Amino acid sequence: MERIVVTGGAVLEGEVEVPGAKNSVLKLMAASLLAEGRTVLRDVPGIVDVRIMAELLRRLGCVVEHDAAARTCAIDVPAEVGHRADYELVRAMRASISVLGPLTARVGRADVAVPGGDAIGSRGLDLHVEGLRAMGADVHVDHGYLVTEAPAGGLRGAEVALAFPSVGATENLLMAAVLARGRTVLSGVAREPEIDDLVDLLLAMGARISGRGGSELVVDGVDALSPAEHAVVPDRVVAGTWAYAAAITGGRVHVRGARPEHLVMALDKLREAGAEVEPTGTGILVQGPDRPRPVDVATLPYPGFPTDLQPFALALAAVADGSCVVTENLFEARFRFAHELERLGADLVVDGHHVLVRGRPGLSAAPVEASDIRAGAALVVAALRAEGTTAVHGVGHVDRGYEDVVAALRGLGADVRREVVEPAEALLPVD
Repeated sequence: MERIVVTGGAVLEGEVEVPGAKNSVLKLMAASLLAEGRTVLRDVPGIVDVRIMAELLRRLGCVVEHDAAARTCAIDVPAEVGHRADYELVRAMRASISVLGPLTARVGRADVAVPGGDAIGSRGLDLHVEGLRAMGADVHVDHGYLVTEAPAGGLRGAEVALAFPSVGATENLLMAAVLARGRTVLSGVAREPEIDDLVDLLLAMGARISGRGGSELVVDGVDALSPAEHAVVPDRVVAGTWAYAAAITGGRVHVRGARPEHLVMALDKLREAGAEVEPTGTGILVQGPDRPRPVDVATLPYPGFPTDLQPFALALAAVADGSCVVTENLFEARFRFAHELERLGADLVVDGHHVLVRGRPGLSAAPVEASDIRAGAALVVAALRAEGTTAVHGVGHVDRGYEDVVAALRGLGADVRREVVEPAEALLPVD
């Protein structure tokens, strides 16, 4: 077992670099299955989830070379690809479901274990299933696996209206549609920058897609695609993490690689809280206030406030000079993090999908447990404002979405370390 140990009181200063987006690269890796040959991705983050997806692709018959130091991933896709995504991998990473669309389109069948992933609430697959069925696929569940079978002659184009702008459903249906016969119109789609990134790779592979950036995508299917090279879009959630960390600690951090146009709502909330946020041409420079002002936040689909940054907004509110309300509209279990933040001394009340927060000048150290990727990172950041030394457990979650967060924080002046502990010692106080 491992934990991250944080000594509070640091004011973050310096520069930190943003790698390619976790929420994009995994889907780009899945998209490589659509074309025989070698697809090369650049700016690939060195995170656990990339290694899990690489192993999944290997089990489907691909040769994957992931160079974490060079931030590249080369995927050699054979002429014949497997169709089964095993439970042991899918349960560890929900994004594994993104092979469903490519396999159904190119192989004609997919057997994908019903996914697991972060403990942040229900994320059903109904929209994926409805869309694939509209395109002619037979879809059923067999012994814990979601099984799809394309009709003879392959998937066919269809009009699919999503009842909710689901990122995962948009990605899966888009990847299925590029090899379907005829035209597919996907309406009500998600508009996240990661969707645009996937569209850009598919276009480079020879797909015919119009409507990039909008709520409707029109796809004219082609007979085959070709492999391509592509640079992954910078990770807006990691960029937001460092921006909020600067504001929470009253520090000054240049977030190199951040794209402010992808974080408009999140950065506007920082400005409301009293932070100075300045685009630099190569990223953003964030100067935190001595103490944040309270700011109400409500998560919404893009371009609204990102649910992945909600834990950081909650941590900011916990040390604000006044009271505010944080509302979670997307995932009902996100507020598991709130109870851990309460262990650090935050004054808050959870009421359904709202949290009333009364800010305090500082927090106090305590052992805490990460329940998901963003909660883990937010607990580490919140611990920077806690008096004493905090041990954050469950840091395997953090590794799934962040490259060596300890090294990054040390580079910004934080007193933080990673420890291996025996299970019996995990909840003992830190010396």
